[in-house]
This record gives sequence, structure tokens and C-alpha cells, in this order.
Amino acid sequence: MRNVQFYRTQTGRSPVEDFLSSLSGPQAAKIAWVLQLVEDLDTIPRQYFKKLTNTDEIWETRVQVGRNTFRLLGFFDGSKLVILNHAFAKKSQKIPKSEITIAEQRKRDYFRRKRK
Repeated sequence: MRNVQFYRTQTGRSPVEDFLSSLSGPQAAKIAWVLQLVEDLDTIPRQYFKKLTNTDEIWETRVQVGRNTFRLLGFFDGSKLVILNHAFAKKSQKIPKSEITIAEQRKRDYFRRKRK
């Protein structure tokens, strides 16, 4: 069992919650369903959750809704806590480096503030 949480900025804003609130009901419901799989399954199918190569331990949650593909990026804090810190609608096969950079920056911010 894992616990999925959303990263919050220093001001308390959650970029992932902001993104989810911009989606349609069915899109948000499918993402919630996939996040429940991430929490509940010991082995999550790679189509939904996988570690991205050549990153600072960033993981991707992938959700397909019709023709739309949504990506939620995050990292582990320990072995059971998944912090999702960035979300976007994916328009190409490869994840843009700029999206990974945002997730890596927010990961550093999370651990820097956690140590204080």
C-alpha cells in the first residue's frame, strides 16, 4: 500500500490540484481511479506508473481518457509515500524535458523545506 499526496508550494498552492480542477468530470474521475490503483496495488501495471529514465528519480503516472493522455509526475518520499508535483496533458510521444525539469525543481524544493 502506498499513499499518494500532492506537493504544495511554499504558499500552499497545489499545482496538481489546480490542473485537476481544470479537467472535465470524466477526465478527473479516471485520474482518481488510476491514483487509487497506485495506492492499492502492490504491482502497478507499467501503463499507469513507471520510473522515468535519465531523471532525478521522477516517476510518471499516465492516464488515458479517450484521445487525451495526462501525465502526473512525482517522486517517492520513503518507500510508501508518493508525492505528485506536476501534471500536464501530453501531446507528443516523448515527455518534454521542460516538464521533467519542473518536477525535479519541485522535488528539490519539497526536500529542502522538509529538512527545515
